Formats: sequence, structure tokens, C-alpha cells
Amino acid sequence: MTLEQAQQQVDQWIKTIGVRYFGELTNMAILTEEVGELARVMARTYGEQSFKQGESADQLADEMADVLWVLICLANQTGVNLTEAFENNLRKKTERDADRHRENPKLQ
Repeated sequence: MTLEQAQQQVDQWIKTIGVRYFGELTNMAILTEEVGELARVMARTYGEQSFKQGESADQLADEMADVLWVLICLANQTGVNLTEAFENNLRKKTERDADRHRENPKLQ
């Protein structure tokens, strides 16, 4: 699935099953909440915290998908083409950081 297809599928789902998009500020708050849930799983899987009863590392993919879902909703609501935005971002990073990481002594 491409980013464009994902944006189209989310839009179709919202308009048929979800009724309508939540407001942009609501979705921003939801995105923050979802990132927090992802952070909790990451901290327990790769950090020093332990899982509470009923929690597991199996939730990692689902939490990442939740973050992606809400980010796609925000892109759709604000008219952002994620394919174009990602390509531009990758180009920017490639040009800006062409030698930066290779020359970073901390990464040697």
C-alpha cells in the first residue's frame, strides 16, 4: 500500500464508518495520546520498565499503526499529500546530512 492509497482508504473509512473527521485540534490531542501509548510499550519492551498485567510487547505494531492512522487523518484534513511531503523531507535530509552522520565521531 502506498501513502496515497493509505490516505484514500482512511478518508473513505472516515466518511462511511467514522461519520466525519474529528476537529484538527482534537486529532492533534489524539495523536499525542497515541504517541504516549507507543512510548509506554517501547519503555517496557526496550527500557527498564516492566509490563503491567495485561500489557505486552505484542501491542507495538498496533500502537505504531494507531499513530500512523491519526497522522493520516491530520494530513487529509489539512490537505497534506504525505507522499510528496515524505519525498521532500527525504530529499532535504539527504542534502543537509550528506556527510554529517559519517563524520560524527559519536557514530564511529
